[in-house]
Amino acid sequence: MTNTKWALDASHSEVHFKIRHLMISNVSGQFGKFSAAVETLGDDISTAKVHFTAEIDSISTNNEHRDTHLKNADFFDAVNHPQLVFEGSRLEKVDEENYKLYGTLSMRGVTKEVVINAEFGGVAQDPWGNTRMGFTVTGKVNRKAFGVVMPAEAGSALLGEDVNLNANVQFVKEKVLQPA
Repeated sequence: MTNTKWALDASHSEVHFKIRHLMISNVSGQFGKFSAAVETLGDDISTAKVHFTAEIDSISTNNEHRDTHLKNADFFDAVNHPQLVFEGSRLEKVDEENYKLYGTLSMRGVTKEVVINAEFGGVAQDPWGNTRMGFTVTGKVNRKAFGVVMPAEAGSALLGEDVNLNANVQFVKEKVLQPA
């Protein structure tokens, strides 16, 4: 059986995050620039290997001042660590739609193993004959574990430790040319 490659359809995908602020509400944001690819054995999604990157400089929380602060050395240090990278190595089926995605997350020079949830939306043909698959991915990571900390003078209760992730992603099966 051959490997199948699936390319991200960025125009039908989004990556968001949310974190507690002052422990009374949440601040949401998103990555405007990201890429992903999936490789499966044939069409068996349970064999999926995932590669995802997000450009730190594309963070948007709808507040330019906050975005600039998030990109500096106090938080993500985008100059020295321009990307967040996830390498998914194993997909474990929980039920017909839900999976656990195991892999490593690299952020701010720190790499840690993580497990995130992946809800399989299914496979469909689009009107142009392309095969597509979709997922909703959710998870939680501890920002401090990756060295994303607040300056001491800001106080420890300003931001929550856990960052909630939510991504809706759609992939297009790459067409394989048959030999003539």
